Amino acid sequence: MTPDTGLVAAALLAALLRATVPILFAALAGTVSERAGVINVGLEGLMLVAAFFGVMGTVWAPQWLPGAGAGLHAALGAAIGLAASVALALLLGLTHLRWGADLIVAGIGINLLAAGATVFLLALWAGDKGSTAQLASLALPALPIPGLDRWPLLDALLNGDDRRGHHVLLWAGLAAVPLLHALLAHTRFGLRLRATGEQPEAALAAGVAVDRVRYAALALSGLLAGCGGLYLSMGYLTLFQADMTGGRGFIALAAVFLGGRTPLGAFAASLLFGACAVGATQLGLLDWPPQAVQMLPALATLAAMVLFGWQRRRRARRRAAADFARWQAAAASSS
Repeated sequence: MTPDTGLVAAALLAALLRATVPILFAALAGTVSERAGVINVGLEGLMLVAAFFGVMGTVWAPQWLPGAGAGLHAALGAAIGLAASVALALLLGLTHLRWGADLIVAGIGINLLAAGATVFLLALWAGDKGSTAQLASLALPALPIPGLDRWPLLDALLNGDDRRGHHVLLWAGLAAVPLLHALLAHTRFGLRLRATGEQPEAALAAGVAVDRVRYAALALSGLLAGCGGLYLSMGYLTLFQADMTGGRGFIALAAVFLGGRTPLGAFAASLLFGACAVGATQLGLLDWPPQAVQMLPALATLAAMVLFGWQRRRRARRRAAADFARWQAAAASSS
């Protein structure tokens, strides 16, 4: 491999990480809520409100804290975006757990509410229904890794094309995978959360406050999905655009089940969909019709879900055949 080829490959891997992060955060959010027995169909809406209120928070922050620096203003905006996402996730829990609304319908309602409310508030506060480009918004910082000048390939991978470092939320997303795995697998809260999702009656009989655990799971889900939204508006870009999530929440929902409802599986599935997004970008440089290029991530999602369903049915048939064989053996031995 020539140095130039290696640099191109490192740049593509860095682009893959950047495209994966928002899907990864949303997939981890969906994994947490799904393991608690609440399928979070509203991931798209949670990302959208976090992206919007994060940007607007950075616009308002200098008025609230005039003496603070840009870093504190950006952190305050991010906190506002995350708070909005968590609040919307808890609203989903309230409509389903308290008022008995159908979970899928409630999730779709959350997405519609977020899509409509962000455009309405965008027109109200920014005077533009498309974006906040005319407002001075801030971005969360990048974190460069020093001392990699002697290794250009590693420097290009870990610090990006411009060598300024990757966004802080990219590193947070990668760190969230093992942390969430440890939380679900090795903590008392994780045990109660999994019990709530798998056997809620047994968990309730054991003294676990099932609804409380599900509210906590939804709050954590909102926090993670909000990080994905903030990455889009305060890292990927430094502005908010109407419907800027572009279906990533729905792709992440597919990644939850494709990854076997585990954090590590969600990471692998998110990498797959991130690779499809990068591939679509590269194909866009060719003379391909743009409509065909834009279809690639959606087609990859459908193909992955078909493959997942086929593998699940195959495993179910194998288990049924094994159970029948054991039953035949037991019947033969007893006779």
